Amino acid sequence: MNIELLQKRKEVVYQLICDKQYVPMKIKELAILLQVTKEMRSELEYVLEELISEGKIEVTKRGKYKKREKEVCRGTFIGHPKGFGFVEIEGQEEDLFISEENMMGALHQDMVEAEVLPEKTGKRREGKVIKILSHGITEIVGTYEKSKNFGFVVPDNQRFQKDIFILPENSQGAVDGHKVVVEITNYGGKGKKPEGKVKEIIGHIHDPGTDITSIVYAHEIPVEFPEKVLLQAQRTPDEVLDADREFRKDLRDWMIVTIDGEDAKDLDDGVSLTKEGNRYKLGVHIADVTNYVQENSALDREALKRGTSVYLTDRVIPMLPHKLSNGICSLNEGKDRLALSCLMDIDEKGNVIGHQICQTVIRVKKRMTYTSVNKILEECEEQEIQKYEDFVPMLQDMAELAGILRKKRRQRGSIDFDFPETKISLDEKGRPVAIGPYERNTATKLIEDFMLIANETVAEDYFWQEVPFLYRTHENPDPERIQKLSRFIQNFGYSIKNTKEEIHPKELQKLLAKIEDSPEEDLISRLTLRSLKQAKYTVECTGHFGLAAKYYCHFTSPIRRYPDLQIHRIIKESLRGKLNEQRIEHYERILPEVAQQCSRLERRADEAERETEKMKKAQYMQERIGEIYEGVISSITSWGVYVELPNTIEGMIHVSNMWDDTYYYREETMEMVGAEFGRIYSLGQKVTVKVIGADPEARTVDFCFSMS
Repeated sequence: MNIELLQKRKEVVYQLICDKQYVPMKIKELAILLQVTKEMRSELEYVLEELISEGKIEVTKRGKYKKREKEVCRGTFIGHPKGFGFVEIEGQEEDLFISEENMMGALHQDMVEAEVLPEKTGKRREGKVIKILSHGITEIVGTYEKSKNFGFVVPDNQRFQKDIFILPENSQGAVDGHKVVVEITNYGGKGKKPEGKVKEIIGHIHDPGTDITSIVYAHEIPVEFPEKVLLQAQRTPDEVLDADREFRKDLRDWMIVTIDGEDAKDLDDGVSLTKEGNRYKLGVHIADVTNYVQENSALDREALKRGTSVYLTDRVIPMLPHKLSNGICSLNEGKDRLALSCLMDIDEKGNVIGHQICQTVIRVKKRMTYTSVNKILEECEEQEIQKYEDFVPMLQDMAELAGILRKKRRQRGSIDFDFPETKISLDEKGRPVAIGPYERNTATKLIEDFMLIANETVAEDYFWQEVPFLYRTHENPDPERIQKLSRFIQNFGYSIKNTKEEIHPKELQKLLAKIEDSPEEDLISRLTLRSLKQAKYTVECTGHFGLAAKYYCHFTSPIRRYPDLQIHRIIKESLRGKLNEQRIEHYERILPEVAQQCSRLERRADEAERETEKMKKAQYMQERIGEIYEGVISSITSWGVYVELPNTIEGMIHVSNMWDDTYYYREETMEMVGAEFGRIYSLGQKVTVKVIGADPEARTVDFCFSMS
């Protein structure tokens, strides 16, 4: 049905139902008044359903349609660990607050119909659930607890606010402390718990690795590869076949190196560099995974289903089987490998003045590590320089070019958030023994700079070819968020321009430069990051705000990211002259869904990684109750103050644990203020805290201020 026509018909039907001269009418009466034929009856039913879903009309028990007196909306119920919840309404930024007494038994992720109430809770609209339309969660991961005559499962997801009742015959022999997957058989209601049956026992909470496995199950991340996929992987050759070398540029004599972490096994990018006068010839050579993962094969379908490799504290869940990722697709030292190479001519100002994207055969001359390269370039360690003496001149030129590229990006406004990642070391039982920041060094930045310029070059090339493609885009931030940031940084004497309209990334970059090495640097950097939107995959090339780049894609990691694999396929078809009208139509049809799915699966992986990290941090602090630490206030809310320690662990001081006064949150300055004595806690302030609790299940750490 034409959207414009549908809208007109909805208006006509709605006006008729609202007309006071007519009493509520059944569909037959409406059809007569509207002169709707039998053939058009289904369209009328559709229009009525649309008006009901929009909360404009309702149906009486006798099947009569009438105008709804109160505003009703449909959305997804999002539970909160504290017992209340929200309804997320598609297309609306503001959620609807649902108090505990107005939930009507709704559970996390249920699709519900909610009535908007006239009163507000603070600044937020309030509502009550009047109908549960469908249940969003059918299985859940939790801890089994046995009672005398029955058992129950406490969900790991604290947004799912009810324990699940388990009859003995549905327990599968689970015992106290088992992590289990439960299938929900009855969702209960007011005063009645949901019921379920144990579908799978993951392991005991005290077994090494069970905690992380539970997170994997909870996020429905596939671990084991189907037999068909493994059989296909087994059939891939161990060495490059002669037939696969045809029509490829032979770069096996080039001095190509890989630079990765010590533990890396899936090496999908190699780099090379030569210099003539003031011009650099940079080669970024990426494993040609598509040669072994054919479109719509079992391997390809499984890779798309996974979307990305997932990196957790004690394991990697790969996108592709190890036979490929660690074998024929990995750019291992001394082995012939197939690649897609982006060969760029770059001048002394960092401009790409010429480039070629080609299918190649390469042979990596040396597998190097970030540690070794950093020792050569930064620490000038003699032993390391002698060990890699043949490669040192090229590495020095690489460092020079990386500096030029970084300077050019900075000049155009690229924002560099240099937050340290967390490095967690575990013992053989999976317990965290050390946690600290994982700092970027010269070598990691060098590879990052080269991958960025290759991604930009490839994206720009294919944008101007006007063929279907997958881009990595980052939208401009909401002006409201930037205005809020602007108001806050004024407290520290800083300002940013053009906050009422679209802001240029250069303004944020200037701000980060101003705060460098200041006490509030970390704080303002984090608030700036929170003001930005999330990057995603799209078929439109709308630019990347954070990088201040007009053209950007993900080209450099096809072993661990499906979007890279997808565009490699398009690039190869283009290079071989096979991107005809039929193939273009094919990609135009499939790419929007691929982009959407890859963005969603990337978020799933990020959430699992964050959850794992938070859990391990809580486990680490469980062993350190009572210990005193110096930290910085990283966030303040109405319910408490968050403090981050130098080892990257963040904990909260709840207002109930701020014993020296009654504190309230002053929103305009983001401060916690003592009502009686006037003591003020501000963002970025250094404080001394004591660990008073840690809960790995809830992923939380609790502090109190230490006056000692």
